Amino acid sequence: MSELEGRVALVTGGARGLGAAAAKALAAKGAKVVVTDVNDASETAAAIGGAYFKHDVTSEDEWIAAVAFAKQTFGGLDILVNNAGVFWLKPLVMETLESFRKMQAINVEGVFLGLKHAIPVIAERAQQWDGGGAVVNLSSVAGIVGAPNLIAYNASKGAVRLMTKSAALEYAPMKVRVNSVHPGIIDTPMMAEAAKVIEATTGQGANATRDNFATRHPLGRMGRDIDIANAVAFLASDAAAFMTGSELVVDGGMTAI
Repeated sequence: MSELEGRVALVTGGARGLGAAAAKALAAKGAKVVVTDVNDASETAAAIGGAYFKHDVTSEDEWIAAVAFAKQTFGGLDILVNNAGVFWLKPLVMETLESFRKMQAINVEGVFLGLKHAIPVIAERAQQWDGGGAVVNLSSVAGIVGAPNLIAYNASKGAVRLMTKSAALEYAPMKVRVNSVHPGIIDTPMMAEAAKVIEATTGQGANATRDNFATRHPLGRMGRDIDIANAVAFLASDAAAFMTGSELVVDGGMTAI
């Protein structure tokens, strides 16, 4: 039997990047996966035999509908991956209240709503599995250490880190584990977009930006989406049955310096 056979997962932000990779990794281990995104993620879902649900994570009504869709389509919910998020670089004095709030709405409130509406449904089936139900929240190394020009992102990912611990303590008696993953700089479309911003403001070429990203990791490269997807799949599985409220840092040694 595959590690996650019989289980149902919901992965937000699954149209591309880390979300798509996580959905594929969970499906490869036997889970049925609902892939949600505000953008079209039907291709990701079709590739893994899953289902796509159009989903704005800042909408409480859409969260309620997404969880109901998972139950209706696959019979329940056992795993939630709160991956949907946005990222940008902006100096503190140039950051506006409007854009700061936008990032918190997606990166923080989206996670909060996922926890609120998915965990009670996950708890309904948690006793079936040795490792119980599982929630994996995507934070970042920016949720552990600060960086210039990232005040909104630091705030959002720090919040995800501690919301994870709060939910883990609250739902441990119901056998629902809640952990966070903290990626370093990962080679994804989102990071490629950030590199373009850096190039435009500094005059660096594309290769120079990528080389700089790579050298910030002691292992000498940027992370790959599969590095994070493997961490997500591990935390979702019974192999992590005694882990809750934990921070799984996958950063090539970046925060060890």
